[in-house]
Amino acid sequence: MLPVLIFALVAIPLLIAAFIGVRRSRVKTEREAEAEGTSPDELEREFAAAEAYEEQWRRQQHHQPPDGSDS
Repeated sequence: MLPVLIFALVAIPLLIAAFIGVRRSRVKTEREAEAEGTSPDELEREFAAAEAYEEQWRRQQHHQPPDGSDS
């Protein structure tokens, strides 16, 4: 019975505080994005451009010979 009380009095308030903190952080981030004028479509375009660049970079790394020799 005592462990249940300890759990109820300690763990549950900690979980609630963590949930509130995450929610506040998410709201703050969303407000900053709105203040910058960043639209979801613009973010998706930026992510697509970054993924395309990453793919191009991987292809270049794949075609280049390794630096140095293993002899």
